[in-house]
Amino acid sequence: MVKDRTLGNHNSVRVTGDIETQGTGCVRIISFVKDNVGGFRVDHKLQALEAQFKELDFTKDNLTQKFEHHSKTLANQAAQYELWTAVLSFKFTPMELNILYSYVIEVLIRLHTRVLEKLPDLVRGLPTLASILRRKVKNKRIRVVWESVLEEHGMQEEDITALCTFFVAHGNKAEHYIAKVRQMYIKDVNFMITNMVKNQALQDGLLKAVQVIEKGKAVRAPEEQKSSLEELIPSAKS
Repeated sequence: MVKDRTLGNHNSVRVTGDIETQGTGCVRIISFVKDNVGGFRVDHKLQALEAQFKELDFTKDNLTQKFEHHSKTLANQAAQYELWTAVLSFKFTPMELNILYSYVIEVLIRLHTRVLEKLPDLVRGLPTLASILRRKVKNKRIRVVWESVLEEHGMQEEDITALCTFFVAHGNKAEHYIAKVRQMYIKDVNFMITNMVKNQALQDGLLKAVQVIEKGKAVRAPEEQKSSLEELIPSAKS
């Protein structure tokens, strides 16, 4: 009986030890699973946050581009409105308006003619300057030639926009004066433009048109071409 009790106690201790060992192992496994599952969850959350931030950055960039495009569109519309307002609110006499119109129409004809000289095979397809301006948008060959012609004459697209606006607004009622007639009426057309045209884009375009017709090219920037009122008054009186 004693032997059996001893054996029973031994077995009990061994089983108890096994249970304790197993319990410690389970705790370790549970701890391991908790640590790793927790890590997996954190990684998953970080990946989700990273994806959200990337989406937010993309949305921000997209909105920024739309805003910039919208701002440019509004700025262009405002500039066009100011240009049309300036053209339609001229205080020139009919004679002065005719003189300005003469420079405008002559420079537009010159540019049109020069483009046709460089594109002789497209003469029939480009009967007017408007056709050049329209087709150059999609036709690279026409666009390159047009840009080279503008460069030859020291002009820019903004100048052409201003001159075309003037032509559309006043071309139906203005008359063309030849150079000798223009000189008879006004000795210094630059003085007249500088002091009566306040819109900068229109003033630059008209001054360059005068330079192109009288000198063949707008060789200097508008700021350099303008003279002060004190400098111009003596020449105007003389």
